Amino acid sequence: MLTALGLDSVTETVYRAMLRHPAAGVAALAHAAGLSVEEVGNALDTLSELALVRPAAGDAGRLRAVSPDIGMEILMGRQQAQLAEQQLRLEASRAAAARLISEYAELRPAASHPGVEHLVGLDQIRDRLTVLTREVREEFLAFAPGGPQTAENMAASRPLNQDLLGRGVRMRTIYLDSVRTHRPTVEHATSLARLGGRIRTTPSLPTRMIIMDRLTAMIPVSSDDTAAGAVLLTGQGTLTALCALFETTWESAQPLGEIVSTDPNGLNGQQATALRLLAEGHTDEAIAKRLGVSHRTARRIASELMERLDARSRFEAGVRAVQRGWLPHRC
Repeated sequence: MLTALGLDSVTETVYRAMLRHPAAGVAALAHAAGLSVEEVGNALDTLSELALVRPAAGDAGRLRAVSPDIGMEILMGRQQAQLAEQQLRLEASRAAAARLISEYAELRPAASHPGVEHLVGLDQIRDRLTVLTREVREEFLAFAPGGPQTAENMAASRPLNQDLLGRGVRMRTIYLDSVRTHRPTVEHATSLARLGGRIRTTPSLPTRMIIMDRLTAMIPVSSDDTAAGAVLLTGQGTLTALCALFETTWESAQPLGEIVSTDPNGLNGQQATALRLLAEGHTDEAIAKRLGVSHRTARRIASELMERLDARSRFEAGVRAVQRGWLPHRC
């Protein structure tokens, strides 16, 4: 039952046995739990590290289990800190990707750089993508930001996707959480899943990106106008960084068919991301763009968060969020 909070089954069994038999020693606990003395000893070491056992009053040689109400608060607090650290690592990866992308934003069509091919205009991008897609043999990875997909984009990508999946290529795509309420995009993604594609969603994405066989990546020159131009990247170091970014984002994303989970504070990923952006001083327009939602929806999310925090300003909302542990403290 407590696996989700970081306890393995043996450690949980020993903890429960200590609650039932507070005066029992190691041998007695082993007998009561049906475990070996060594297993109980290892479990006690783990419980000590988690602060779930303490020296008994008046008997420094014996340990006692803390009460469940205190113990569960300790475990949930530890898990919340781990989630905050994971979010910071993910944001660091996204920031690194953004810096990498910005290095190519100033490229000009006439520029000559090893491992870089510059594409100008949507037609050139689609033509080159068609050729590259036919050459894919094993894996096709994609970030699809911008929220609900346009009918034109879905129609243009459908033949390419069907060809890939029909040839047994492994396809994984990450959309924004906001597509879950857009029926055409959900139907499009579901059709890909029926053909063997894997679909997940996440609150925000750093840019549009396609990676083919971990050998070639395509990213837009400008995130504000992805149709204006793109660059093809084939450098090994660049591909390693972009593949790592994709895998990190994929691990934290949720399958499209599953209900979006909430963190210990009752916030889903979209709300948690909006709260962080709100605390950083972003406008409703900027938040809407990052989440792939309308300006009106972004304003509603911000208002609901401020109401939950009983805050009258965005600054106060950020302060209260940190005080409640909804946001990590920053140095």
